[in-house]
Amino acid sequence: MSALLIGSFQLGLVYALLGLGVYITFRILNIPDLTADGSFTLGLAVSAAFTVAGHPLWGILAAVLAGGAAGAVTGLLQTKLEIHPILSGILTMSGLYTINLMVLGSRSNLSLIGSETLFTLAEKLGLSKDLSKTMVSLLVTGCMVLLLSWFFKTHLGLCIRATGNNSDMVRASSINVEGVKITALAISNGCVALSGAVLAQYQGFADISSGVGMVVVGLASVIIGEVFFGRRSVTIGLISAVAGSIVYRFIIALALKTSFFPAFALKLVSAVIVIIALAVPTLGRKRNLHRLKKEARRHA
Repeated sequence: MSALLIGSFQLGLVYALLGLGVYITFRILNIPDLTADGSFTLGLAVSAAFTVAGHPLWGILAAVLAGGAAGAVTGLLQTKLEIHPILSGILTMSGLYTINLMVLGSRSNLSLIGSETLFTLAEKLGLSKDLSKTMVSLLVTGCMVLLLSWFFKTHLGLCIRATGNNSDMVRASSINVEGVKITALAISNGCVALSGAVLAQYQGFADISSGVGMVVVGLASVIIGEVFFGRRSVTIGLISAVAGSIVYRFIIALALKTSFFPAFALKLVSAVIVIIALAVPTLGRKRNLHRLKKEARRHA
């Protein structure tokens, strides 16, 4: 049981990077972005290809840049060609499938067995296998939270936040709204690709189907985190996305540990968790409204 909890905690930290990316588009920019499924696999594939070539650190950096480029393409489709945000994400995600296959060498999967990764480098410093996985994942995720928290307090970060709140007001202030959206989508998908890049080196292989349903996983992290932390500042939002990802992984592990859910029910369990997490605040508001109406009728 302890191994299950440790593994869930490690995966929660890795997928928390995905949650950070989804939080940027879903909560800060208020744009539905489905590019995540493709950019996650892109980061996975790029990281794996560089790792096999003997450059795991460069693989992480290249994956972030590749994910950022994918997000920028989605942003260009939305802003320059005025394609609906959802359709823009779907188009980019569809195109990335072919690109991801090309990166993997026209194969559906790529093994990293025998290759040096971030985690094996940490083991060379004297850390155990489990401790290296925990510390590397914690370090990468913690650094990203700090970096994003700082970034969204800069002028450009504030412009992104303002664009998500009221793009017309920002445009009236002579700020390039289109450029701001493209930048935000690039940063978001860079985080998503980083999650895939770390996961590839964590699990020791890359698979072309790994990105299926990643938007749902990211949303689950964001929504579950908000159930515990609420919707407050951006920094708290980033932290809540990380916490939500870890809690989500614990829920998934416990659900699959029972004999009631077979292993192939992972996507269904994920969807149900997101539905419940989304429904809790709505049901709470309706219950409070019903109570207020009941009290009003009593005092009438």
